[in-house]
Amino acid sequence: MASLSTPHARAPRPNVLTRRRALAWSAAALAVPALAGAQPGDKPLRVILPLSAGSGADGAIRAISNSLSKALGHPVVIENLPGAGGITGTTQLVRAPKDGSVIGVVSNNHVVNPSVYKNIPFDSIQDITPITVIGATPFVLVAHPSVEAKNVKELIALAKARPGLLNYGSSGNGTILHLGAAMFVDQAKLDIKHIPYRGMGPLMNDILGGQVQLGVVAVAPAAPHIKAGALRAIGVTTAGRVAALPGVPTLAEQGLPAYELEGWIAAVAPAGLPKAEVDRLYQGFKAALDMPEARDALLAQGYEIKLTPPDASAAFFRSELARMAQVVKSAKVTMD
Repeated sequence: MASLSTPHARAPRPNVLTRRRALAWSAAALAVPALAGAQPGDKPLRVILPLSAGSGADGAIRAISNSLSKALGHPVVIENLPGAGGITGTTQLVRAPKDGSVIGVVSNNHVVNPSVYKNIPFDSIQDITPITVIGATPFVLVAHPSVEAKNVKELIALAKARPGLLNYGSSGNGTILHLGAAMFVDQAKLDIKHIPYRGMGPLMNDILGGQVQLGVVAVAPAAPHIKAGALRAIGVTTAGRVAALPGVPTLAEQGLPAYELEGWIAAVAPAGLPKAEVDRLYQGFKAALDMPEARDALLAQGYEIKLTPPDASAAFFRSELARMAQVVKSAKVTMD
């Protein structure tokens, strides 16, 4: 038996755990090209979502968060801060550090709120740094099957024959779904009552149950109910028809040529974020959505991927702010 004092009796074993970790990091580095300034172990990216858990925007950002974490090289932590149509969470965002450690994901409400709320503690344009418009999703005007109308022409005739007797629901006063239905009512010159709900879930439940007759809702959750006959699609809100409902005409092609609306989500940061950080974050979103798992997940949520560059995103925000102000004024949308 060899002596324990013999120098070659037992050679030191390599640290297997260290080797495995090194191999894992090497594989990750090969799978996801490193972005400048992003190192594994950096503090997490905090993503403020000024909307409730379970919302469309919440589902979309969570669907791509793992890929975004891989692309940036550090964890992504999503924090839901809903309230006041997104104002509560966005207030926290604009006051966050301007170092790239905190961003927000906002929706249409960000540019609608200045026109429907009297006092907002930030400027929707001056107090943010746009990073990218991530994607957009179409809406559809739906009716409960008990409504005796199959298209826009028939719905307008029915509403004019029964002024004040039809109603439409929305996900809440001043939300984009409220605005979408109010746009239809305004452009068709109808008298239809608005019933606000607290979120998309309760709205969908009551349209399906017939407690409310009409509503503008996202295509993705509505499509299965439309195909099953539980809802009737009157028209989609986008400029062109949508793949999920190819047989449903747009509202524009049914006699409302000025009607066009889609729901979008965008990544933004506090104002004053250095350009290098803006570019790093934008490239992070691009790299994330180059990964099949993120791209497929976002498409499955019903979104068309946009990924507009920062400068184009800033121009988009300014344009949408002006457009929504005109829509709110014309449709007389108020926080009643």
